[in-house]
Amino acid sequence: MILYKVKVYPSKINLPKKKQLAWKIAEIASDNSKLNKDAVEMVINRIIDNASVAIASLNRKSVISSREMALKHSRKNGATLFGVNNKLKFDCEWAAWSNGTAVRELDFHDTFLAADYSHPGDNIPPLISVAQQKKKSGMDLLKGIITAYEVQVNLVKGICLHKHKVDHIAHLGPSVAAGIGTMLNLNTETIYQAIQQALHTTISTRQSRKGEISSWKAYAPAHAGKLAIEAVDRVMRGEGAPSPIYEGEDSVIARILDGKKALYKVPLPKKGESKKAILETYTKEYSAEYQSQALIDLAKKLKKRVQNLNQIKKIDIYTSHHTHYVIGTGANDPQKMDPNASRETLDHSIMYIFAVALEDGDWHHIKSYTRSRAKKKSTIKIWRSIKTHEDKRWTKKYHNPNPMKKSFGAKVIITLKNGKKIKEQQDRADAHPYGSRPFKRQNYINKFINLTDKILDKKECNRFLKNVQNLKKLRSGQLDKLNIQVKKNKLKRNLKKGIF
Repeated sequence: MILYKVKVYPSKINLPKKKQLAWKIAEIASDNSKLNKDAVEMVINRIIDNASVAIASLNRKSVISSREMALKHSRKNGATLFGVNNKLKFDCEWAAWSNGTAVRELDFHDTFLAADYSHPGDNIPPLISVAQQKKKSGMDLLKGIITAYEVQVNLVKGICLHKHKVDHIAHLGPSVAAGIGTMLNLNTETIYQAIQQALHTTISTRQSRKGEISSWKAYAPAHAGKLAIEAVDRVMRGEGAPSPIYEGEDSVIARILDGKKALYKVPLPKKGESKKAILETYTKEYSAEYQSQALIDLAKKLKKRVQNLNQIKKIDIYTSHHTHYVIGTGANDPQKMDPNASRETLDHSIMYIFAVALEDGDWHHIKSYTRSRAKKKSTIKIWRSIKTHEDKRWTKKYHNPNPMKKSFGAKVIITLKNGKKIKEQQDRADAHPYGSRPFKRQNYINKFINLTDKILDKKECNRFLKNVQNLKKLRSGQLDKLNIQVKKNKLKRNLKKGIF
C-alpha cells in the first residue's frame, strides 16, 4: 500500500493530473491486477447479503416508490429489477436506483467504519445493473466490485466527511465510477474524469441522517449510484469534469471539507497489487446501525444477568466518539427518545435499540421497530434511563488501524435501585470477522433464507443461491441470473401519479 498525501493547491500552481488523487484511484481501477481468492469469495457473500435485505424490503414504502419510478423506464436490453420478471428490462441507472433503495432500506447490509462511515455493499446494485445492460461476464463484475470496495474503503480511511456534516455517499460516487471503469475495461483517463464528475455531483449534507430521519436515508446511496452511472456515460462520450476535484482551489476539500490548509493521507494499493479491502468490511447480524451490533449482543447477555428489569435505575454506556455523537445521547436529537419517531430514526438510536434488545433478549428487523413496540411502557422506562458517554479509550480503539484490534463496542454499567452495579463490555459484534462467531458463507445463506421466507418459493431460492455461488463461471449476458423474481401479486404498488 502507498499513503498518498492530499492537499489543496492554488490555481496558479498547475497540479499535474498524474499527481492528483482522482488519477491515482483511476490508475488502480485500470491496472487489471490479479484477483485475490478470498476477496472473490467475499464478493459472492455480499451479493447474497444484498439480495437478502433487498427481497425482505420489497414491499416497504420507499422501495415500492423507487420501483414504480424504475418501471417507467423500460429498455429492451437493459437491467433487471429485484422482484420483477427477468424478461422485463429497464435503463440501468433506474434499475440501480430501485435496487439500491431496496438494498439500503432495512439498514441491514455491510459496513466499514474508520475516519468516516460507509456501507460498501451500496456499490453492488449499480455495478450489477450496468453489467447486465452491457452484457458483461461474472468475472468482469467481480473485478468491478472488488475495485469499488477498494476505493471506498480507502477513501473512508483517509478522508472524514462527517466532521463537516457531509453525507458519506460522497465517497460512494467515486467508488462506483471506479468500479464501473474496471468492469468495462475503460482507460485511466476516462475513469479519472468519471471519478471527478461522480464526486462533484454526490455531495450532500448529513441532515439525511439527523433529526427526524426520513426515507431519503434509503434513497441516498441509490441516488449516488445512479449519478455515478450517468457520470461514466458522459465521460465515455468524451466529456470532462471539474478538476482537480480533490486538490483544486475551489474543490471539495477547499470549500466543503478541511479547507485550504487541509492535509489528508489516503492509502491505496500499488499499481498491479491485489485489491483486498473488501476483507476488512463486515456485515450485520441485526437490522440496525452498525455501531449498535455489539451493543445488541451485550444487551442479550446482560438480560441473563439482570433478573428484574423493573429494578433498573439507570444505564450508562461508555463508548467511542462516533457512537456517542451519531446514535447516542451526544447527538442531542430529541427524536432518538421519541416513541413516535420513524423507523429510520429508531435504528439510529442506541438508547432505543439497547432497551428493546435488553427487554426481548433478541432483535428482529420488523418486530423490533413496530409502533406498538416503541410505545411499550416498560421499554420507554428503560429507554429513557439510558445515557451514553464518550470514552477516549473506546475512541482510540475505534480508530485503531489494525483491523484485528479495531473496536466498535462499549462498556455498559447498569445501576439497580438498590445501588448494585452490573457491568459488561464487548469490543466488537459476535458476527464481526474478528468476533466470537464471524459470518461465513453458510451464515450469509441462512440470512438469505430467513429473510426471504414466505416471499420466495424454495425453487427460486435455490436457483439464486446456486447461480450466485457460480458467479465466476457466468458468461457474458448471463448476469440476469442474479436477479430474484417473486410472483407479481406479491408486489405491492404505489399508484399515485408522479412525473414519469
